[in-house]
Amino acid sequence: MPSDIFSQNSEHSAFWSEYHLCTLTTLRPDGSPHVVPVGVTLDADAGVARVITRKSSKKVANIQASRPGEAHAVVCQVDGGRWATLEGTADVLTDAAAVDNAVARYAERYGRTPAPDPERVVIEITIDRAMGQVSAARPKTGSAAA
Repeated sequence: MPSDIFSQNSEHSAFWSEYHLCTLTTLRPDGSPHVVPVGVTLDADAGVARVITRKSSKKVANIQASRPGEAHAVVCQVDGGRWATLEGTADVLTDAAAVDNAVARYAERYGRTPAPDPERVVIEITIDRAMGQVSAARPKTGSAAA
């Protein structure tokens, strides 16, 4: 389901198409957060965010340790005062078509196609909540001494 935040302001979807590294937060079995840097792609029409990774990663293990439909995940990106967060339920997809689709979306956003990896899977987050501030002024480079 597309989130209301995207219908409120097209800048939110545009921000998710810019080149930014993001963070992915999953929950360990003990409930503590596991936060890692990742590349994220957004399919606003489908209401999902995708992360490509290896099936042996801790983030995949965290999702698979949850009961089906109960693995919560959050992706976030920041650029100066601009930021956006997407929260939802995560699933791990292993079929070749889903992986190929996610790799193509990654290549489009990040300008490079990752090397083939037979261990590659896709974390797909069905977005329940989106928030952010993307119309803030970008920070100036350099700093002035006071």
